[in-house]
This record gives sequence, structure tokens and C-alpha cells, in this order.
Amino acid sequence: MPELPEVETTRRGLAPYLHGNRIARIIVRQPSLRWPIPDEIISLRQQPVLDWQRRAKYLLLQTPPGIIISHLGMSGSMRVTTPESDWRLHDHVEWQLVDGQAVRFHDPRRFGCMLWQPSATDTPHPLLARLGPEPLSDDFDGDWLWQHARGRRSAVKSHIMDAGIVVGVGNIYAAEALFAAGIHPQRAAGRVSRQRYQRLAEEIKNVLAAAIDMGGTTLRDFSGSGGEPGYFVQNLKVYGRDGKLCRHCASIIKNRRIGQRSSYYCPRCQR
Repeated sequence: MPELPEVETTRRGLAPYLHGNRIARIIVRQPSLRWPIPDEIISLRQQPVLDWQRRAKYLLLQTPPGIIISHLGMSGSMRVTTPESDWRLHDHVEWQLVDGQAVRFHDPRRFGCMLWQPSATDTPHPLLARLGPEPLSDDFDGDWLWQHARGRRSAVKSHIMDAGIVVGVGNIYAAEALFAAGIHPQRAAGRVSRQRYQRLAEEIKNVLAAAIDMGGTTLRDFSGSGGEPGYFVQNLKVYGRDGKLCRHCASIIKNRRIGQRSSYYCPRCQR
């Protein structure tokens, strides 16, 4: 699944084409993604792009009538093309721009979505209403993690992957940040000290920033807005490396299930 760095890479890649442009029209070839595409999106015509942002793993295209809320799902991607280009299998939606360019939404598994939030309402969309702070923002730090972990018996890995606590820390980056901070992923969230949470918050920021700089992590079929792969996979220290030697201490990397997810760690480096 594309995680926060992949989504942010997509946002940055498309930003030069969308900022200051206008949506001429939207072509929908497959209206049934995870949820049906609303009529307000299908009928959008000749509207300026006011903003193009990311919130958690959602991409937000703001126009005067409202905001298109997109999610890449398990295997989705968005790329720049032209209306004349041949449509690939699993190309479902095209945003045609007045300058002759187009943005196509590609999603083989159709777990992604494209939803609508009217500008006239002050109520956040239900998908965005209860999200925690952005991990790269000043609102997120070790004190925030520590305060929200007090008394919690669930694993610290599950704690930092809870979107109500902090958004966008998916399985890959949770594993890498916990390794960098030296914290065992199964340790109870309430038994991690404030000082160790400070270190963990810093490592979450470092790991995500590094992954964004490298265009994300290519695992199966993710590619950026121009089709280029992400390269952070080359820097993974524990994720997907079970049975291999730890690059720090030469112990064998382990893998166990935590919260129904594979959780990779070094039994010597992480306590």
C-alpha cells in the first residue's frame, strides 16, 4: 500500500501541473472504486485549482465548489499525461486541464477512492474528522506520543500506527523508526519512557523525511506521478529482512505478528 512518503511524492510531483491551472473537465471510465464517484466530481467543469494538499494519505484538490478527496488505496497511482494518450488497463479517472495536460488515476485493485467535500459546509469529511497530527509538523513530538500512551497496554508499534494518534506512520516506516530508536515493537506503549518517545518521534520524522526525499519505497507496484519508482527500499534496515543479519550488530532479524501485521525487528538492538 502506498504510505505517506509515496503519497507526498505524488503530491509534489503533480503540484507544478495543478497549481494555477484549471480543471477543464473530468472523464470517469470506472465510477465504482472503493465507493462510487459522486456526481459533483463527474460534472465538474472549468474550475480553477485553488490548492493541492495532502492530509494523512489523502490528496486534496480544492476548487471553488468543493474539494476532491483522493486516496490511492492498495495499488493506486496518479500520473501526468495528455488526453490523447492511450488509456492503460485500470486507468479509471482523468482530470483534463485547460493547458492540454491531464492527470490520470490508475488503480488495478480499485481500493482507492475519489470523494467530494462541498465548500459550503464547515463540517470536516468523516474520513478526515478524527485524524491525529501530521508526523512532520510541529504539533507532533515525543511529549504528544507519551501523553497519549499513558496506561495503554497495546504494543508501541500499534500505538504509532494509530491514525488518531499520528497520521501516516504505516507498517514499513513504523518498523524502521522503532529500529532506529532502539525500541522493541511489542513493548507496551504505556511502558515506554518520555525520553524514549522523544527519540522515537525524532526517528519517525527522520525516516519519513528520508523516504520522501528518495521518492518513497517500491514494494510491488507503486510509482510516482511520472512513473518513476521510489528508492527508499534500498535503505531499509529491518522491514522485509527477516532471517538476514542486522546491519548494526549481525544478529538475525526477526518477524512476528503484531496487530495482524508483520513486524520486523532486531532482538538485540531493540528493547
